[in-house]
Amino acid sequence: MILNDKQIIELCEEQGMITPFLREKISHGVISYGLSSYGYDIRIAKKFKVFTNVYCSIVDPKKFDPRAMTDIISEDLILIPPNSFALGMSVEYFQMPADVIGICIGKSTYARAGIIVNVTPINPGWRGYLTIEISNTTPLPARIYVGEGIAQVIFLRGEPCLRTYAGKYQNQEDIVPARV
Repeated sequence: MILNDKQIIELCEEQGMITPFLREKISHGVISYGLSSYGYDIRIAKKFKVFTNVYCSIVDPKKFDPRAMTDIISEDLILIPPNSFALGMSVEYFQMPADVIGICIGKSTYARAGIIVNVTPINPGWRGYLTIEISNTTPLPARIYVGEGIAQVIFLRGEPCLRTYAGKYQNQEDIVPARV
């Protein structure tokens, strides 16, 4: 069952599913964020890891070379180079109940500008800040606005599962590249 705004409010206020949690949608003059009718629009924080070719690293998800990325902190926006990729993190911290999964979808404002946002499912029992994958598919530099909406999470509820998340990305406090 897809959760509506009333059910999301209950989970956030009673179980702390999203912190900080905004009961309204902020949209005037910004890429929108906050509560929507059937989901929650998350924001992008000010820390990023952007791919660089300075060390001629190879991208290998089993042996990720941290030199393949450079750290950037910005208070207002970052530029992602043409045909490039960056990792960011959510402003919001998640604590998922055992009977809820979150599915994240990029915002149409960015998608219509050639920027693809990916976040893997937010599994039942998972806790932490989301690592957000951002691809600039255009031949031009792309702006990403810090503190504004980047993706929407849709929440689905079922029976509590037997195996809640206890994997390698539990309790993320920062941007986490690929791990095995």
